Amino acid sequence: MQQIGLKKLSGQIVVKTGLHIGAGNDKIEIGGMDNPIIRNPLTREPYIPGSSLKGKMRSLLEWHLGKVQDNKGKPCNCGKADCPICRVFGSANNSKDSDESKESKEKHQTGPTRLIVRDAFLSAEDKKKMDDGKAIVEEKYENSINRITAWANPRPIERVVPGVKFDFELVYRIINTNDDGKTDTTNFDTVVLKALKLLKNDYLGGGGTRGNGRIDFINVKDETGTAIEL
Repeated sequence: MQQIGLKKLSGQIVVKTGLHIGAGNDKIEIGGMDNPIIRNPLTREPYIPGSSLKGKMRSLLEWHLGKVQDNKGKPCNCGKADCPICRVFGSANNSKDSDESKESKEKHQTGPTRLIVRDAFLSAEDKKKMDDGKAIVEEKYENSINRITAWANPRPIERVVPGVKFDFELVYRIINTNDDGKTDTTNFDTVVLKALKLLKNDYLGGGGTRGNGRIDFINVKDETGTAIEL
């Protein structure tokens, strides 16, 4: 195997409806937020982890390609050379077989992970808004209603407000596996770009079925500066 090329996508993610990517609630202070968003611990700026983007892209592709039913809901981990999921997103194979066994070799035919997804940070425009004291994060209250007593159980969640933009970057490695990189080149269009298009029509983060997490990709360009339409 030999790496013979790189493809890049860069642009912005714009929040269309409130975005909640949780930071966990291991430590809750009295009167504090019990569903906070993830933030940079030094600047307190919200950001989108690369793991959240990549994980959602992978999940949507697995549903799209019918990879979910055969794996009991777990991420596809077959590691086979003809599996676009494992080839592009990686295969964390936990097989205890010897490296010399036939089964182990068959499960490690894809080579290294092709897709690298960077953390997406606040755009310069929205950093300035935050520095100027403008609100880019809101507290939204949701209620669970008891069907018999009509008693409401409110809970607040933190969300990035609509209109906020994050700068994102994807890097895609093209590996020659005795095919001059043709398979990886094809997978960039049919897997990576397809996953981004699916994500636009789905949601990112939590609460997507309750209105959260709709995003769009804007100003997307490849490594040559050519505009890419998603």
